Amino acid sequence: MAGDTEHGQRLRFAVLGPVRAWRGGEELRTGSPQQRALLAALLLRGGRTATAAELVDALWGDEPPHAALAALRTYASRLRKAFGPDADVLASEAGGYALRAGVGCLDIDTAERLAAEAEKARATGNGTRARALITEALAVWDGEPLAHVPGPYAETQRARLEEWRLGLMETRLDLDLELGHHAEAVSELTALTAAHPLRERLRELLMLALYRSGRQAEALAVYTDTRRLLDDELGVEPCAELSELQQRILRGDADLAPHPSGDRAGTGLSFVRPAQLPATVPDFTGRDAFVQELSHQLATAEGRVMAVSAVAGIGGVGKTTLAVHVAHAAREHFPDGQLYVDLQGTGPVVAEPEAVLGAFLRALGVADSAIPEGLQERSALFRSTLDGRRVLALLDNARDAAQVRPLLPGTEGCAALVTSRTRMVDLAGAHLVDLDVMSPEEALVLFTRIVGTERVAAERDAAMDTVAACGFLPLAIRIAASRLAARRTWTVSVLARKLGDERRRLDELRAGDLAVKATFELGYGQLEPAQARAFRLLGLPDGPDISLPAAAAVLDLDVDTTEELLETLVDASLLESAAPGRYRFHDLLRLYARSCAERDEHPPAEREAAMSRLLDFYLSTAAGVYVLERPGDQLLKNITPTTYQGLTFTDRAVGADWLYAEAPCMLACVRQHAQDSGEPLRKAVDLLLATNDLTESGAYSRLYANAADDMLAAAQATGDSRAEGRARTVLANVHCLSGRFSQADRQASEAIRLARASGDILPQCIAANIRAIVAIYQQRYEEAETYCEQALASFRADGNRPGEVSALSNLSRVHGETGRADTAVRLSEQSLAIYRELQVSWRLANGHYACGMALLAARRHADALAQFVEALSIFRQNRQRMWEGWSLARMAEVFHAMGDNARGAAHAEQALVRLRGIGGEWRRGGILTVLGHCLDRLGQRGRAQACWTDALRTFEQLGNEGEAAEVRRLLEMAHT
Repeated sequence: MAGDTEHGQRLRFAVLGPVRAWRGGEELRTGSPQQRALLAALLLRGGRTATAAELVDALWGDEPPHAALAALRTYASRLRKAFGPDADVLASEAGGYALRAGVGCLDIDTAERLAAEAEKARATGNGTRARALITEALAVWDGEPLAHVPGPYAETQRARLEEWRLGLMETRLDLDLELGHHAEAVSELTALTAAHPLRERLRELLMLALYRSGRQAEALAVYTDTRRLLDDELGVEPCAELSELQQRILRGDADLAPHPSGDRAGTGLSFVRPAQLPATVPDFTGRDAFVQELSHQLATAEGRVMAVSAVAGIGGVGKTTLAVHVAHAAREHFPDGQLYVDLQGTGPVVAEPEAVLGAFLRALGVADSAIPEGLQERSALFRSTLDGRRVLALLDNARDAAQVRPLLPGTEGCAALVTSRTRMVDLAGAHLVDLDVMSPEEALVLFTRIVGTERVAAERDAAMDTVAACGFLPLAIRIAASRLAARRTWTVSVLARKLGDERRRLDELRAGDLAVKATFELGYGQLEPAQARAFRLLGLPDGPDISLPAAAAVLDLDVDTTEELLETLVDASLLESAAPGRYRFHDLLRLYARSCAERDEHPPAEREAAMSRLLDFYLSTAAGVYVLERPGDQLLKNITPTTYQGLTFTDRAVGADWLYAEAPCMLACVRQHAQDSGEPLRKAVDLLLATNDLTESGAYSRLYANAADDMLAAAQATGDSRAEGRARTVLANVHCLSGRFSQADRQASEAIRLARASGDILPQCIAANIRAIVAIYQQRYEEAETYCEQALASFRADGNRPGEVSALSNLSRVHGETGRADTAVRLSEQSLAIYRELQVSWRLANGHYACGMALLAARRHADALAQFVEALSIFRQNRQRMWEGWSLARMAEVFHAMGDNARGAAHAEQALVRLRGIGGEWRRGGILTVLGHCLDRLGQRGRAQACWTDALRTFEQLGNEGEAAEVRRLLEMAHT
């Protein structure tokens, strides 16, 4: 085959960038620019012959050199020499040349193939696959096509290839919007519209991306800016598509709402089809009337606004089993997917509708960055996402109607099936179904299906006695029958006698959930003492699950013994294995285990001791991770001493993984101690200090803040000034990171007062540093310098080097803001040197960030940019999403200062995406201000004003008058 050597090393060529050639992995020399121009001209003819005259015209145009033909022959000869064993691919024919290197040897071939496959994938509704293929095609480009190749033919082809690339980018961005990635697309579209201001399709996509990101004013401003630009430059009006989009935005066209991935009937858009229903039980029995009633309701959902059925009944009556069975049977009526959630209505902590909506939106294909904060906003996006789709939502185990209402689809063709222990008479429009226990006949059929016909037929009366003793409750019947099925030596009469021994208890506990507890008692009563103790104590923690080491702490046993015990509980169906090394209770079993602990754990102090060991385990381990990230930090000597030891990590990444994996459990543990006093309360507050990285990363920030509020209330209620001072320090940091500066300053000020009174050095250090940061942001630089000096002195007195370097960084910022650029740079370099000396991990990025701020103040923009780039890289590697967003925002400021406003605007948009939902509205207002500056310089004045108007509203709501006044000035200048 042409292009293959005897060694099988094929020639490959590239023109989507510099013109290059390879044989296998070896790059070949392609010679002078004119020689590369000849090679490109032949490659782009796809193996067809080009005459000498055509090639001369391609290389030199109307003014060829005198010896053009001779030069042409020389270039061809040199190319053959470069091709070596493959010289014959360059053939001389009819006074011209042809390059026949074989199909697929050129990078354009690869890009064309990928683009064609993407088109087919999109046509079949697979938008995700289409986007991936186009992204792969665009990755083939290696810069400007035919880079540095002279001649009119290269110039023409360069323009053609660049146009093709832009078309592919538009298609990929269009797919981004179809797949729900509108927030991420805004950054790229902002940069592209700046680079190609007259390209209306890009403007159209930008308008739609902004609108779907909740930025309607900016979307409309893009149209205004485009219309003015087209009139000034070309004297024309915007195209019909752009004008129509403007009108649709103005009237709030529902079809413009974000559409996540999966197929949408009749539109060609692609969506994810969730299929979240749990497996139905193979031995579903009876309930024929209920199945028919509910199935009819769901089957008639099409054409109605929304079908809602709510199934109510006592715990264990089979609500979930019935609902899942009916939902599976009705799947054909909901071709766009089925959603499922356990709302944990019977547990100590119910599922928050806001969190459930986040999970539903992700399941429907909405990108994380596109999911807004706030219950109302998420509920609205959920309904918009389901518009035009037929989706069933199974909302299992709801506490009340208030929990359910935000989760209802609310659109025609969709349906919701709700289960709850309460009858939802206040759920408007719901079809209510009250589920009672099984009839004796149904109960016996269920028991027989599990145990086996042969065993039951021989002892039918004993079997009936058994199901009667279970109160005809399906869950109780299943547990009893499963025990019998697993014990081949037992007869039905044996089981019936065992249940008979519990008759008094069953009589006492036969109402509601008590019947279920009585059934659980059957399994609990068969446990060995060590198993029973483990069952009781592991039900005490509130977390969603528990890790094996944490369980070992609760039980005060080694890990191996603990694992053996827990696995036996799993075998007994009293515990679930959530994942390797993690365990969880069914919510009813957790409640039962706690009741057993209250009843059977003697002395009662053992319950407190178990929770104390768990708190010690979390605090000791988390504090170790904290100082592992901050060598030289004095947290360990300043926290309340622990008795039970935790885990020890030497690898920072492993420690960080543990921190994030255990975060929900640790924060639940903190909140459980809100009713305590003394040492347990102090340890719980200290655990918040040790897990400070959770709020800085943006993960679990709301849970963290709620736990801090609980701790402050508990400390105040018990009069513990030390715990109160530390809780206020934690809250001051939470408020500061969210831009609530007045609240942050009040909490920090009070924390310092309390800490001085109690002689607690830790809040004096941290809270003074927070007050310095707040004063910097509020432009109270003289006070900020005082607080920096106080924090610096306190950290040094405590021997806390990481704290010292943090205070130095803040002092550097003060110097930079007050015109002392040289000392600002020196202080930041000093802090960076200490970070390096301490060999910290991602905290080194804070040093680079501080250096970048000082260099920005010194107007050393290139140096500042390099520092922010380094900080951004480290933050990204260490999952510090909030700091990543802040670094992008600072880079936007640098690009603006350097006059590169297109890149500035793009980085500001990226920062908005990264900080969506974290970092506080104050930070978003600051980024919008910078974005407005960049857009204004790019001539997009309408959109700039929209950004500033949004920023002003934010600052006014937060009460940040300094920033608000600056933005008002910008808007006034824009209108003059």
